[in-house]
Amino acid sequence: MVPEVLSQPAEAGGSVGIVTPQTIVIDTPLLLACGRSLPRFELVIETYGTLNAARSNAVLICHALSGDHHAAGFHSTDDRKPGWWDSAIGPGKPIDTNKFFVVCLNNLGGCRGSTGPTTINPETGALWGPDFPIVTVRDWVASQALLADQLGIDAWAAVIGGSLGGMQVMQWTIDCPTRIRHALVIAAAPRISAQNIAFNEIARQAILSDPEFHGGRYIEAGAKPERGLKLARMLGHITYLSDTAMRARFGRILRDGDGQYNFNYDVEFEVESYLRHQGNSFVDRFDGNTYLLMTKALDYFDPAREYGDDLAAAFRQAQAKFLVVSFSVDWRFSPARSREIVNALIAAGRDVSYARIDSQLGHDDFLMPIPQYHAVLRNYLDRVALEVSL
Repeated sequence: MVPEVLSQPAEAGGSVGIVTPQTIVIDTPLLLACGRSLPRFELVIETYGTLNAARSNAVLICHALSGDHHAAGFHSTDDRKPGWWDSAIGPGKPIDTNKFFVVCLNNLGGCRGSTGPTTINPETGALWGPDFPIVTVRDWVASQALLADQLGIDAWAAVIGGSLGGMQVMQWTIDCPTRIRHALVIAAAPRISAQNIAFNEIARQAILSDPEFHGGRYIEAGAKPERGLKLARMLGHITYLSDTAMRARFGRILRDGDGQYNFNYDVEFEVESYLRHQGNSFVDRFDGNTYLLMTKALDYFDPAREYGDDLAAAFRQAQAKFLVVSFSVDWRFSPARSREIVNALIAAGRDVSYARIDSQLGHDDFLMPIPQYHAVLRNYLDRVALEVSL
């Protein structure tokens, strides 16, 4: 969920280099699960690699909660950090842009240029703000299918996503079974737990109760619910890390070297400083209304709900082959949740491979260049490349 990536210089081997986002205008009306519709909308995307003549090598990357379209490369030579999954996407990397045409988009409702709360509602000429309809994972998949139409891609060689991105991958296999050949579901769950819904609700309440929220019209008011957004991020970030990782990285280390307590509420422990930094950084790049939308989409995802709570029944219409990956210390979407997906796929008679990666960080391990993890991705996608005759 947190696009905190390892920095790599643009000139390093394997980088896609400087990339430029594109805005795709889709004029086909989109009926949303909430009952409202968008007559037209825009999606911001980035692409890496080259679409082959048969248009058979396209790979879609679905981002997680706070991600966006910038998955690899740099926007300029001054960029300090590459895209959020730069370690995995590029020439010679697991998602090899010498073989695949890779597409990543900012989802509908996002705050990085796609139609959402921070863009103009054409019917009113004002910002959408809180009036933007609540979207679901199914809505995102429908919008991504229209994007594929626009790009001339009949079927993706693979759709890949971690966390909330992995949920989009599962929904793709159910809603558009003939348009996805391989589904790579990473660090995901078939639906989130009551505990995770509770975390999301606390995060939303932090934003909604911020005095600067102004009913969601904070931009017009010249304000921003910074306190709420910061708290939401700090809370979320705790769930992205394992207890082991936090103890190893911060322990009970005090910022001041004298080892004495200050007996006040200023930052004393290193972990406090880290969380405040994460919260402040997030405020600079994210939008409160979008955070509310994204967490609701996460809460609502439950593909088995329409099949009598039978996930296997939901997957029976899928045609894709699956790779499911989990991480040993991910407690937000634990390996047990991935095994639920695998068991349902087996019960549905689907072709599925599963890998549990020994790791240390936690949920955010799906963003990390862990050798075993990248080897699993590489080996699987090499077979995909052979299958589509690249």
